[in-house]
Amino acid sequence: MRVPKGWLTIMAGQIVDGLLKKDLIEINAPKDRVREAIFEIMFEEVTIEDRLNDEVREILRKFDSEIEKGNLDYRRLFDMTKQKLVRERNIIL
Repeated sequence: MRVPKGWLTIMAGQIVDGLLKKDLIEINAPKDRVREAIFEIMFEEVTIEDRLNDEVREILRKFDSEIEKGNLDYRRLFDMTKQKLVRERNIIL
């Protein structure tokens, strides 16, 4: 995650406050719940690459012995696998 988690809380609050101040939204729930929902959405988005990297590492564990023998380049395999998953899932990083 490139953005510190604490910043997301601040940003979510600023988004809600800014939209309310400009009368761009009307909320029927407590402001804190709306901020929390926006935080969750933002957190999900900024951690997508971290979760993808974890998944690629798990996939490549199957090839540990070949990588250790020097028959396969881990970095190259990692990048290729990650790009394949990005294309298949239409992920924007």
